[in-house]
Amino acid sequence: MTDAIRLPSAPITANFGPGGLQVDLDALREVLARLPAKAPIAVLIHGFRFRPGRPFQCPHRHILSIAPEIRDGREISWPQHLGLDGHQGLAIALGWPSSGTIWNAHRKAAQVGVALAVFAELFHQIAPERPLNVVAHSLGTRVALTALARAKPGRFARMILLSGAETRMLARRAMASPAGQLAEVINVTSRENDLFDAAFEWLLHGGWHSSIGQGLGQGLGQSLPQWRDLWIDQPLNLRALAQRGFALTAPTGRISHWSPYLRPGVFGLYRALLRGEIGLADLPKADPSRRWSLLLSRRMPVIAFAPQEPQNTAAAV
Repeated sequence: MTDAIRLPSAPITANFGPGGLQVDLDALREVLARLPAKAPIAVLIHGFRFRPGRPFQCPHRHILSIAPEIRDGREISWPQHLGLDGHQGLAIALGWPSSGTIWNAHRKAAQVGVALAVFAELFHQIAPERPLNVVAHSLGTRVALTALARAKPGRFARMILLSGAETRMLARRAMASPAGQLAEVINVTSRENDLFDAAFEWLLHGGWHSSIGQGLGQGLGQSLPQWRDLWIDQPLNLRALAQRGFALTAPTGRISHWSPYLRPGVFGLYRALLRGEIGLADLPKADPSRRWSLLLSRRMPVIAFAPQEPQNTAAAV
């Protein structure tokens, strides 16, 4: 007799609305009850231009789905590639209304972050022995760091931030908070994101030279034991990661806001981080290249995509 095939299960869905985060707590408890004790659990947070429930903008039919339906060249399944299929790990897919203008989405992200801090406390009450991690892209970084700044100590374990659209100032405040002093944060960025970093700084914060406008695309700007900047366009970093068994491809284009999750090889690294198989000290920390250096390069195409193909009781919190 052969073993039964275990099909991936849908992530636990958490959608932000007028009443806060709507989460099926019964489904959450049920999955946690059968999940292995050391299985990783992560809240997955998308960035700009999504809206749950809309046919062509719903994140739960795109990157937050086990089997994405929306096809636009960037529809890689985060839960599938992170190993968070409901059996070996659990994804909590956080959807929030980030469509419309960048200014509205920026304001909304802070509100979602407050709700995420409340959810983290509720999660701790349900499963106090289980670490809660976060993987966030773009404006999802603002959600994550706002939650970290407001949460109680120990409510978040590790955060992996991808092309984070947030300022150094907020990040430093979050890391100085009681929860931030116990959490570990990996800031994954690349010179491919320079154009988007500049747009974020100028449109929302008055430019790089303003008092609050410096973005995370240049790193945190100071050394903290629980924070690590990881530039995945830096050849020294790529060689060091390859020596540890994480072979990431080099950039194939000069501009990409999605490279930290489309670049072949990155999810193997993120899986190891979520499982606790490697620590921050194991990550390379070569300095970044000069800003705009990749954009001004003549040795590669301007834009390139390298997508990888995938191998009802609600409570407001």
